[in-house]
Amino acid sequence: MAINNWPKYLMNSLNQTLFEKSQALIPGGVNSPVRAFRSVGGTPIFFKKGLGSKLWDVDGKEYIDYINSWGPMIVGHAHPQVVKAVQAAAANSLSFGAPTGLELEMAELINKLVPSMEQVRLNSSGTEATMSAIRTARGFTGRDKIVKFEGCYHGHSDGLLVKAGSGLLTFGEPDSGGVPASVAAHTLTLEYNNSQQLEDLFAKSGDEIACVIIEPVVGNMNLIVPKLEFLQTLRALCTKHGAVLIFDEVMTGFRVHLGGAQALYNIKPDMTTLGKVIGGGLPVGAFGGRKEIMQCLAPVGKVYQAGTLSGNPVAVSAGLATLKLIQENGFHEKLSAQTKKLMDGLMAAAKQAGVTFSAQNVGGMFGLYFSEHCPTSYAEIMRDNNKAHFNQFFHSMLESGVYLGPSAFEAGFVSAAHTDADIIFTLEAAKKAFAGLS
Repeated sequence: MAINNWPKYLMNSLNQTLFEKSQALIPGGVNSPVRAFRSVGGTPIFFKKGLGSKLWDVDGKEYIDYINSWGPMIVGHAHPQVVKAVQAAAANSLSFGAPTGLELEMAELINKLVPSMEQVRLNSSGTEATMSAIRTARGFTGRDKIVKFEGCYHGHSDGLLVKAGSGLLTFGEPDSGGVPASVAAHTLTLEYNNSQQLEDLFAKSGDEIACVIIEPVVGNMNLIVPKLEFLQTLRALCTKHGAVLIFDEVMTGFRVHLGGAQALYNIKPDMTTLGKVIGGGLPVGAFGGRKEIMQCLAPVGKVYQAGTLSGNPVAVSAGLATLKLIQENGFHEKLSAQTKKLMDGLMAAAKQAGVTFSAQNVGGMFGLYFSEHCPTSYAEIMRDNNKAHFNQFFHSMLESGVYLGPSAFEAGFVSAAHTDADIIFTLEAAKKAFAGLS
């Protein structure tokens, strides 16, 4: 990929102009906080076009994209089959607010690929899916307490915005203004990958816990890989105490494996939440699980959940086209191999430059850490990851035309559209960036 030599990037750019104007009308100038570049500093990029593995900003500058809209673009931007499906659906109407055959088709496909989801309810976002799954689990069990893990993000509903590190057996503290302490008090927070904390909590309060929600592979404190024994312990304890185990696969669903992380690690949850890939880049979420749990939902049960745009035909069409493409033979094996090739190359480049660095991937998700070892918990990544080095690396890569997540605590994503040439270009840019650090 040829990219012209740039002056000091983003200075006097249209990106800077748009950001300055946006801040007058949009809080922080952005419609989702991480986009503001507050963690890394500088001016966020305003994009106007994406195709395959590439993005172009409002100044016409080209980037290799390793964010992929935070995961959904698993087949690349503007894939012809996905675009065609969207155009065909839009020609019939953008929304009905009524049932369509497409919703049934999506439910049947989800059940086929993720058999633990015996029944499925579609909605419009991952946040909505996790919020609704927890409400359903509470309705099913008649209990109030929920358990989450430090550093895991499950959307911005009140009960899940609880400060990480609130500790074993302690009640949560709100991690956001506007969240009542009385709401956060029902949320217990434990350390990810710590089986002993699970054992201790369930021994004390197991019969009061409605559900445990977890990212089976974490992508919201950078990439954290689960210990199999930890997931197995979690499954056994939930079964023993009648708590609903919810796998939040909004990020991992269909990206780390065709059947999600639950298929990769052979752990069957009671409920699963999905998003991102099932919308192919448009807003779609879903939650589902055991039929007896899902039958608690209105109109057949007493747990209320609704949405005017749930199962939107245009969004579902994009998701169906994407899910069809990723079922091709060897799709995930190729995606994983390509991602590993990138990680191995980055580690070799860092080693050559004498920079402390590690990297890993699970399927098409990856983590970059400026630390000696890949972290296994929130505490480790907060303690060991050199954020200053990441910020320097990020800006050097961005200036070279490589778009990474603008935070040291976010996972990255490779798509099927990323070529060997993309990886070679990325590694050359990384060599330059690492040299600047050393």
